[in-house]
Amino acid sequence: MKDSNIRNKKDSKTAKLPMTGSVKRGYMIFCAVVMVMTVLCMTSMTAYAAGSDPLTVVNNLSDFMFGLIRAVGLILLGFGIVQVGLSLKSHDPSQRANGFLTVAGGIIITFAKEILTLITG
Repeated sequence: MKDSNIRNKKDSKTAKLPMTGSVKRGYMIFCAVVMVMTVLCMTSMTAYAAGSDPLTVVNNLSDFMFGLIRAVGLILLGFGIVQVGLSLKSHDPSQRANGFLTVAGGIIITFAKEILTLITG
């Protein structure tokens, strides 16, 4: 039995919608204006760096990067704790070992800045 709502791939055809020349030209102009406005908005940034010390800029960038690294470490730490909890529930020793390794890696990554300052002095 063939259902009237279900079509075969042979029956379905893709047809382009008719578009006149003026509509096509207007659409192309609209796309060009949107692209130009996007490029202008993305590239026009004001940088106020005339009165700042270059060492301050580098320190701010370093703090930002270590903040991102700390966030990744905290995510790994949380994932490792969840993995250890699930392994305790399912009595899976390999998953437990992977969970403890993930927790240890998350702790190391979270405190990477403090570890580096401890090593370098």
